[in-house]
Amino acid sequence: MTDTIVLVHGLWMTPRSWENWVEYYSARGYRVLTPGYPGFEIEVEALREKPEIIANLTVPETVEHLAGVIEALDAPPILMGHSFGGTLTQLLLARGLGSAAVVVNSAPTEGVHVTPLSQVKSLFPALKNPANFHRAVGFTKEEFHYAFANTLSREESDRVWEKYAIPAPGNWVWAYGLIANLKPGHQETWVDYDNNKVPLLFIGGGADHIMPPSVNKSNAKHYAKSPVPAEYHEFPGRSHWTCAEPGWEAVADYALDWALKHRRA
Repeated sequence: MTDTIVLVHGLWMTPRSWENWVEYYSARGYRVLTPGYPGFEIEVEALREKPEIIANLTVPETVEHLAGVIEALDAPPILMGHSFGGTLTQLLLARGLGSAAVVVNSAPTEGVHVTPLSQVKSLFPALKNPANFHRAVGFTKEEFHYAFANTLSREESDRVWEKYAIPAPGNWVWAYGLIANLKPGHQETWVDYDNNKVPLLFIGGGADHIMPPSVNKSNAKHYAKSPVPAEYHEFPGRSHWTCAEPGWEAVADYALDWALKHRRA
């Protein structure tokens, strides 16, 4: 069986956002990889200074890059993705990659039509101007507090912003499920739900504004006819920053225990 876990970060973040989980899983004897998206190899501070480096990165380019990392491994790893990293994880599963997968507060793939008002408000900074399609767009500290860290105090949220937050390619927000559902034909985030062969767990945060539980529940239901388990589990009162807010260890434990129980041989 694999001893490797691949953690896929989300938008407005870099691999640094997984630092707690890397240390936690490594201490349990796992090899933990946190591949960045193309161009995300540099530090948070450098990306803030030159966001144009990643402004035109596309979803397909990123999936190809991540798939190359996974395919180079000796055995299929456990995949875990947060936020848009959850979308990317689902796209990787569509290629048959991974032994089991967990997506936390996942952004939806195409076909998920649930769009809560808190999600629209959270994403409005990127969607309010069509010109943002060609830009890297970041959150202000106030916007970040609402979208990502609403269960933290403003002071705590600001510290998270300072350490982790970066601008993100605007075209990704326009490409993901919310906008993809308005276009004819299959878009960049389409997957064949019925033919998924990799066990998949959706974890939702009960207080998440940007990817609320209703979005993740709907996404999970799309896999109802797949031949392997696709389940949903919710942690009440947790925000989008659930992988690092106090009590994150319980989320990490649940994710790994489920993956180990359901992974393919």
